[in-house]
Amino acid sequence: DADDCPIPSLLATAAVHHHLIREGTRTQCGLVVETGEAREVHHFCLLIGFGAGAVNPYLAFETLADMEREGLLPKGVTFDVAKKNFIKAANKGIIKVASKMGISTVQSYRGAQIFEAVGISKELVAKHFAGTASRINGISLETIARESLIRHRKAFPPIRVDGDVLDSGGQYQWRRDGEYHMWNPDTVAKLQQAVRITGYPTFKEYSKLVDDETKHRCTIRGLLNPKPAANPVPIAEVEPASSIVKRFVTGAMSFGSISKESHENIAIAMNRLGGKSNTGEGGEDPDRFTPDADETGKALTVEGKPVLRRSAIKQIASARFGVTTEYLVNADELQIKMAQGAKPGEGGQLPGHKVDEYIGKVRHTTPGVGLISPPPHHDIYSIEDLAQLIHDLKNVNPQARVSVKLVSEVGVGTIAAGVAKAKADHILISGDGGGTGASPLTSIKYAGLPWELGLAETQQTLVMNGLRGRVVVQADGQLKTGRDVVIAALLGAEEFGFSTAPLIASGCIMMRVCHLNTCPVGIATQDPDLRKKFAGKPEHVVNFMFFVAEEVREYMALMGFRMVREMVGQTQCLEFQDLSGHWKAKHLDLSPVLHKPTQKLGTYDLFNVGKQDHGLEKSLDATKLIPAAAAALERGEKVTGEFDIHNTDRTVGTTLSGMVAKRYGQTGLPADTITFRFKGSAGQSFGCFGARGLTLLLEGDANDYVGKGLNGARVVVRPPAALLETGFKAEQNIVAGNTCLYGAIEGELYLRGVAGERFAVRNSGATAVVEGVGDHGCEYMTGGRVVVIGQTGRNFAAGMSGGVAYVYDGPTDGYAGGQFARLCNQDLVSLEPLEKDDDKAFVREVLEKHLSYTESPVAKGILDHWESELRYFVRVMPNDYKRVLENQAAIAAKAAALSQRHGTAATIKVTV
Repeated sequence: DADDCPIPSLLATAAVHHHLIREGTRTQCGLVVETGEAREVHHFCLLIGFGAGAVNPYLAFETLADMEREGLLPKGVTFDVAKKNFIKAANKGIIKVASKMGISTVQSYRGAQIFEAVGISKELVAKHFAGTASRINGISLETIARESLIRHRKAFPPIRVDGDVLDSGGQYQWRRDGEYHMWNPDTVAKLQQAVRITGYPTFKEYSKLVDDETKHRCTIRGLLNPKPAANPVPIAEVEPASSIVKRFVTGAMSFGSISKESHENIAIAMNRLGGKSNTGEGGEDPDRFTPDADETGKALTVEGKPVLRRSAIKQIASARFGVTTEYLVNADELQIKMAQGAKPGEGGQLPGHKVDEYIGKVRHTTPGVGLISPPPHHDIYSIEDLAQLIHDLKNVNPQARVSVKLVSEVGVGTIAAGVAKAKADHILISGDGGGTGASPLTSIKYAGLPWELGLAETQQTLVMNGLRGRVVVQADGQLKTGRDVVIAALLGAEEFGFSTAPLIASGCIMMRVCHLNTCPVGIATQDPDLRKKFAGKPEHVVNFMFFVAEEVREYMALMGFRMVREMVGQTQCLEFQDLSGHWKAKHLDLSPVLHKPTQKLGTYDLFNVGKQDHGLEKSLDATKLIPAAAAALERGEKVTGEFDIHNTDRTVGTTLSGMVAKRYGQTGLPADTITFRFKGSAGQSFGCFGARGLTLLLEGDANDYVGKGLNGARVVVRPPAALLETGFKAEQNIVAGNTCLYGAIEGELYLRGVAGERFAVRNSGATAVVEGVGDHGCEYMTGGRVVVIGQTGRNFAAGMSGGVAYVYDGPTDGYAGGQFARLCNQDLVSLEPLEKDDDKAFVREVLEKHLSYTESPVAKGILDHWESELRYFVRVMPNDYKRVLENQAAIAAKAAALSQRHGTAATIKVTV
């Protein structure tokens, strides 16, 4: 009321929660929070995360009731409906946040404190938020009280004036009288004018607007200043801009999330500079792998350089949509996306209405079916798994460097040290400022941490442990000016990523409707009419990058540096701004960011000086398979071979497959051109990224990731004949490990025996027969067909949006059958009997192949009693996929009817 100011609900909740913990009585009661503050998903997450068992956001409900009285709710929406929708949205948001932290129940999330405080004093945290990280100190209880009183004064002013209104906010959308946004009409207009018309002088006006942090102080870097040197150097002696821009890259914006025109525009620009553009996780059209040519076949050039639309950085979220072997070998850098999507920790999601025929083709999926990209990466559960993926990628394309994209967070330095030891060549620290307008609103504002914190911790940890010289470090997250680049370099980065700024240069006006397919400037849309509005040119992006580089040179000259590498990690060349006059900022302590570590282990390098030893020359591919396949690689002749294999032989067939794709493209070689037989136990990733034309037959068993990213090869694993002669029942024993067929594009896999967990996760086109699988089979599958002639584990088909699975649910030894429906996750799929003739024909055909390759008695038993065994098969069909197939069938029938009526072939243009 007018005389009492509320204590912030989060402070009150956390204070009570931790007091009860200290008293040893917390488990004896529940906490229910009634508050008018809570209105956003993050507010609920914080209250629950710091101990609340329930939250009553009464003011949110009263606001909805008031909207009904004022007639502000949409037509047909009552207060009860609005309240229900609000609760549903809040619940979904809380579950989303918990899931990306790997937490599956609210009970586990409550009190877990999965947060980091930025700008809160350590004394306050220790007393009321005990256990929460807070690295740069900050405001005290007194400051929070002062802020609360300021808000109270706005609600209850001493003198009321008619027409007074509360602040409009502007937390998400820019408002003229709202909160300051670094991208605002002034900065957007100045940048676009600079790159299109007036050049570097206008860019300096733009950078002055952006860098005027004394007014706004909205970034950590804005509180730091580069120190001028006692002896500046002439700018003519500083590394040229043409060299500096080669350290610039553009962020991972996938084709599909943005239009073909904007995606290719950025790629052409970065190739012209000698920098790198990033595909994002949406694959890339093979047509972009070679320079553009005119009708006569003559290469097109600009300023003597070929027009190349290829993105130098190919991103993969482990193995992902469109990750073909051809895609991987046409890269200068292969980037593993760890827990980073539209915002840190978010899995991306492309709505079905944005998946047109062209995107479906590039991503090897079905047009009209939404693409889910969940945060967890199902083949990476440990640093060893990550090391294996790095090894896989290095094998398929030895010339490319392998990068790992990490999120800025407390502890990222330790993760980066593990990544460096796992032999990554490059580490990217991604900050909280990036992401797309398609991100959930909660994530736009609250997900992730500033890259300054993560970069400083990474640099310090790597230097301290003698690992910094092994890797290149990059920073990204709303870099806008030369000053941003200089501060990133001084904190430890030697490469620099830009995402939003190149889009602004290309014409983006920050409408923040990226998910709606309605972008008015043709960038974040697949609508053909809106795409025609795209007016960006490669020169606009090129100009922006050169302007930034020129500004970097000015700072370098002032600071006495001639080369960029000289200033990497030189944190002593940064100083704090005088914050004593600011009532909030004066409490910050940025010394942890500027700490320069002392040497503990190895060499004291501040930047990359060497290369990782990947040991590729010792692999089975290099020593035996590639020499044996020389005639096939050079002349397309058929070759065969037999080899012993041991569990130390990892990623067998992958380097050979990369060479096939490099020479013959996605088409590969005719089936069985290269047929190699192996005896023994295969190590991880047997047949990984196997290209068309390879047949790999293993008599023995295999570790995890068999057929990962399979790309047309045929892989067969069966137990040794000598073991089978002892009465060994393959169908009751594991023959291959976890995560087999992960992210496969096409090809065949036949396993005589049971596979581990996460079989065929993210499969988008391969065919497989297996005699049993563990938990989470066919999870997030988008295409292909899988036949399981044995038991499955739990959670089968979770997130499955495409492809078809056929599961035999009949009685077998020790299993009565009929349990599959209980084990299948039916949120997105339907279970049907095997009734259609084409399904029956397919299952019979692949079982005959399975019998031929593996001599499986299970397959033989089913085939020998085919008619009676059919009743035990269950067809697992994704609902959206079925809807699209039925639509296509109806359209085809209509076309056939029209053709018959008019006596000619009818062509119908269809939008799914």
